Amino acid sequence: MKTTQQYAIVVSEFNSKITHALQEGAYNRLIERGVDKNNIMIVKVPGAIEIPLATLWLAQSKKYQAIICLGAVIRGETNHYNYVCDQVSTGCQTIMLQYNMPVIFGVLTTDTFQQALDRATGTKGHKGQYAADAAIQMVKLRETICAGAVS
Repeated sequence: MKTTQQYAIVVSEFNSKITHALQEGAYNRLIERGVDKNNIMIVKVPGAIEIPLATLWLAQSKKYQAIICLGAVIRGETNHYNYVCDQVSTGCQTIMLQYNMPVIFGVLTTDTFQQALDRATGTKGHKGQYAADAAIQMVKLRETICAGAVS
């Protein structure tokens, strides 16, 4: 049964081999779970640091029931990794709470490229699919709670 709910996927183009796999997994999982492909908006941003701003714009539009944020931040030789991870995770959480909507954090934060690839291709789970599952579950939970059906 197709759902009319609208979902957005914000995906970083940096580390594209990984992020493309995350996007494909999330998109395909939404379709498998009954979301019409016309109800999925994909927004690409240059890097992970831009994810919160694009997410904010999508939240402000009030068109989407959930936003899935996908990216891959891989530790390097400097502290840049820590700053990016902190800013992206805090930004996504702030938008989720400010707009009272599910903002799913599917941004990989790994030590190596291989760790990220393993988590984006199914070798060690598929975080894109997991993010889509979480978005659907949170939308359903919100509907249940708002209908007063939680005991």
